[in-house]
Amino acid sequence: MTPFDYSKPLVLEAGGASRQYWIDLWRYRELLMILAWRDVSVRYKQTVIGIAWAFARPFMTMVVFTVIFGAVAKLPTEGTAPYAIMVFAGLLPWTLFSSVLTEASGSLVSNANLISKVYFPRLVIPLSTVAVALIDFGVSLSILAGLMLWYGFAPGWQILLLPLFVALALLAAIGPAVWASAMIVKYRDFRFIIPFVTQIGLYVSPVGFSSKVVPEQWQLLYSINPMVGVIDGFRWCILGGDSPLYGPGFLISMLVVVIMLVWGALTFRRAERAFADLI
Repeated sequence: MTPFDYSKPLVLEAGGASRQYWIDLWRYRELLMILAWRDVSVRYKQTVIGIAWAFARPFMTMVVFTVIFGAVAKLPTEGTAPYAIMVFAGLLPWTLFSSVLTEASGSLVSNANLISKVYFPRLVIPLSTVAVALIDFGVSLSILAGLMLWYGFAPGWQILLLPLFVALALLAAIGPAVWASAMIVKYRDFRFIIPFVTQIGLYVSPVGFSSKVVPEQWQLLYSINPMVGVIDGFRWCILGGDSPLYGPGFLISMLVVVIMLVWGALTFRRAERAFADLI
């Protein structure tokens, strides 16, 4: 195969061939990093609370869920793990998912001036929002480490696989995020649906409780929610043998993640050529 000649001038056209589009997307990786750094700067520049909010939000959510589901509802934890650690292990992937979905879905409208002036692979814009979500995830991870030290709970060898499940959580978010970003360009009222979906999803996903409380006959159906497999995977990595992974349910969740990712990318590509006119 003939190697790609980077010395030739780059010519981009909206709606180009799929193979060329992905090559162009890779060549614009520097733009992606610039936009990502801009989003991080805007997020934390000239703020009163600053990064402290990234600590406070997940910690307070963990406290509320531990009190409501653990102390009041008296739902069981997984194995011998403290309930607070089990909740936080589920809160980590959910926060990452919801942050990417929320930030990426409105990113095209927020960058309307850039889209209307020059052509580049528009997928760069929603993908650039992942950086902010990853920084918040890193902050939350440090809180989890503090909790585990506080309770004297040590992870097993499964913790080495945690980066794999971080990638799965990102893939689970990117599919619906790029689809929603394309829909919001055409139908602006879609932006009101995203906060509602994330709020409902927080309670129907096994964040504040273990997925093991779902009756066995409903486990496979419950796993159609892609975040069930991702959250269970996180808990398996963090809690080890206290949280065995339910194989069939995990495979169903991963299949849904792949379907949503492909569907989101195809929808985005079909709508992309009209962004400059609609924005």
